[in-house]
Amino acid sequence: MKHTLTQSFDRSVSREGTQSLKYDAKLQTFGTNDVMPMWVADMDFAIPEAISKALQARAKHPVFGYSIAPESLYEALIDWLLAKHHWQVKREWIVLTPGVVPSLNLVVAALTAENTGVIVQPPVYFPFFSAVTNQNRRLVENPLQLKDDTFGNLHYQMDFQHLDACAKEAKLMLLCSPHNPVGRVWQKDELLTLLAIANKRDLIILSDEIHADLVYSNAQHQSLSHLVSESELPSISDGSHRIITAVSPSKTFNIPGLGLSALIVPNEAHRQTIQSHLNKMGVSVTNPFNLVAFEAAYREGFDWLNALMAYLQNTRDEAIAFIKKNLPKINVISPQGTYLLWLDCRKLNLDDQALNRFFIQEAKLGLSPGAMFGRGGEGFMRMNIGTTKANLIAALTRLKCSLS
Repeated sequence: MKHTLTQSFDRSVSREGTQSLKYDAKLQTFGTNDVMPMWVADMDFAIPEAISKALQARAKHPVFGYSIAPESLYEALIDWLLAKHHWQVKREWIVLTPGVVPSLNLVVAALTAENTGVIVQPPVYFPFFSAVTNQNRRLVENPLQLKDDTFGNLHYQMDFQHLDACAKEAKLMLLCSPHNPVGRVWQKDELLTLLAIANKRDLIILSDEIHADLVYSNAQHQSLSHLVSESELPSISDGSHRIITAVSPSKTFNIPGLGLSALIVPNEAHRQTIQSHLNKMGVSVTNPFNLVAFEAAYREGFDWLNALMAYLQNTRDEAIAFIKKNLPKINVISPQGTYLLWLDCRKLNLDDQALNRFFIQEAKLGLSPGAMFGRGGEGFMRMNIGTTKANLIAALTRLKCSLS
């Protein structure tokens, strides 16, 4: 059932004093409290009313014991993926996990041996690197290529020739789709080329699709696993399916602190290995609150998400227009998805340490340095625009003044 949307995304919600990593760890993160934090990827918006009501209803019960996931939760996820992404998922494919970052580590540990090559595509979300190195696996980097389109706009693309060579020495690839931090939503033809390489090289792909619901009107997310059945590749049965997909309502509905996600694993052998590894870790996946939030989000979140994406798209467009008009030394790569802006600051001619100091000390903005996302991130900064337009314009105005 859809709920009535009553929230205004322009309403400021104070997060100070709520043990917020984004706001209450400014001193530890930036060395000062005098910054506007626009770094870690959560939003400043109140969650959907349906989730709040579900949490409040559960909180009224006075016992918070060990919990199990009801079948209705799995049904909610299955219904969401079908309605939103036209992807028919089977119940038995779903493995619940305590978050997407733990899922990255889990899959690398479960499906590869030590010193096995694992492909990542920098610049990319930095836990991709640690998920490989933490398990004593070998990083195989297939850097994204930054190109100009016919209109002079910067965009990223995959280097498929190099990827094919990388796949000869790797068993697993970690794909970020949509991509954090560069904001690319991979097109169907790109993903089909990727699948062809995976098919030829017997490569397993873990597709992190945590931002799949946060896609703007000029793009369309294609779930890699769903494309397997639509591709012209040789027919792939569930038993030989090479794609694993990580999904979660956490970014979509601003509930990352509740820590519940899912892996979609059609391959039965892979699924059993992953579940066995998870069991051996002794990790508790569910709790009384993440269960009800997960289900309420996927059951009743459509209207809220539609309103959010309209707001974020307008915010994105206003930010890009402001930067083009007022910040000639900064280029912005227009994101097709996510609420993250990838700022090209190379014209400032600052090394990465000096660039980060400039943003903190001069602009008084707390952003994520591009260098932390690996090769190709040098000279870039990542800005979280999942905030009110007033906050965003205030931040960009600070940046303008600091460069004047």
